[in-house]
Amino acid sequence: MTERIESVILENLIGNPEFCKKSLLHLHPEYYADHVDQILIKEIKRFYAEHNSAPTKKILKIFIEDSSELKQDEYAKALDAVESIGEPEQNVAWLVTRTEQFCQEKSIYNAIMESIQIMDGKNTVHDKGAIPGLLSKALNVSFDKSVGHNYFQDADDRYEFYHLKEDRIPFDLSMFNKITKGGLPKKTLSCLLAGTGVGKSLFMCHHAASMVRSGKNALYITLEMAEERISERIDCNLMDTPIDKLVRMNKKDFTSKIDDLKSRSHGQLVVKEYPTAGAHVGHFKALLDELIQKQNFKPDIIYIDYINICLSQRYKNAGNFNSYTIIKAIAEEMRGLAVEYDVPILTATQTTRSGSTDTDVDMTDSSESFGLPMTLDFFFAIIRTEQLDAIGQLMVKQLKNRFNDINYYKRFVIGINLPMFKLYDVENDAQNDIADKGKTDSPLPNFKTSDIAAVLGGAAASELDFD
Repeated sequence: MTERIESVILENLIGNPEFCKKSLLHLHPEYYADHVDQILIKEIKRFYAEHNSAPTKKILKIFIEDSSELKQDEYAKALDAVESIGEPEQNVAWLVTRTEQFCQEKSIYNAIMESIQIMDGKNTVHDKGAIPGLLSKALNVSFDKSVGHNYFQDADDRYEFYHLKEDRIPFDLSMFNKITKGGLPKKTLSCLLAGTGVGKSLFMCHHAASMVRSGKNALYITLEMAEERISERIDCNLMDTPIDKLVRMNKKDFTSKIDDLKSRSHGQLVVKEYPTAGAHVGHFKALLDELIQKQNFKPDIIYIDYINICLSQRYKNAGNFNSYTIIKAIAEEMRGLAVEYDVPILTATQTTRSGSTDTDVDMTDSSESFGLPMTLDFFFAIIRTEQLDAIGQLMVKQLKNRFNDINYYKRFVIGINLPMFKLYDVENDAQNDIADKGKTDSPLPNFKTSDIAAVLGGAAASELDFD
């Protein structure tokens, strides 16, 4: 039956223009075992690319005669195959569906065979980490029926989209919900920028804890700290216990608090550690598939701590490429992961050396690659100064925001409880002298630049733009 459908597909590529338009893009020579059939597919695709139509039998015969890829004994076979092309199949819908199934089966088969070669060391192009990606790509083969959004014909659908309430993962910090219109949408990549020791992991641990508390499932991937250290910070947050008391807590009290958390929350958290610069998106996909299959665990959000110490799945030899290319590739792969698994991903990056001491960082202060912010959906910086530490606050500055106007509360402050690795909302009045004037919910009261200097420091305050 398989050989028969191969022949039917080839015949209809010549004699059935409607079928050819719908199927030729998805057909590849490697789907055919016979070398002659591979050449025929290749020549049909080449002619179609040049002339936007399938070749006639006469033209295809000329192509075959001019081909240098056929062996001497294959010419007659190829010409006979073209000559035997009969009447086209009338049921185009059935044929397209059957061809899609054929492509899916062949794609999976080829991916399995290539994976076996990789495992046997016979494939020098890919390593074992590429296997999940090969299989995933094969499983995703499909004939996309959509050819785009027609502006006038699809106006009603567009109107419904405008009024559709998008499923988002909310923050437990009101200012972040304001600037993102309710939280992080699925299929997006967000990143926070901060210097060493400022609070990248703290922010993600706090957010992960809030997910557990609200009944969401969270996957925390760490390439910097041990799994136990990440879980320790989340323990402090969820148990409202400072870290010095947590490490002295007896087993009975600890177990009691864990049981209490279980009873109050239905959210799950998995923390997975990888070696620094030892994992890429291919590893993360394999982990996700295992969690789904073995533990029935599907995360609502993924944290990756952090992007600069991940590997690129596409560029194995990072030393041959500049940091711009590598980091941008990793960001693109992460965003692809978010789309494929229908989740938001939150990661982090470090500031440059100059940015680590700057009290008003900018997008250009992201270390190693400006290609990172180009790929992100939401990019924000966390800033700490001695003045802010003294009043228990962090400053947040928006750097890029595809969810809202970036000038809507471009800068604001949140509270921090460092011993318990917890963040919290501050009084609304605390935002008045910091948020950009004219872009908040209501007009701001008059204030002087010198008033802000007490929070930011004089140098930073002088850089703020006030009307």
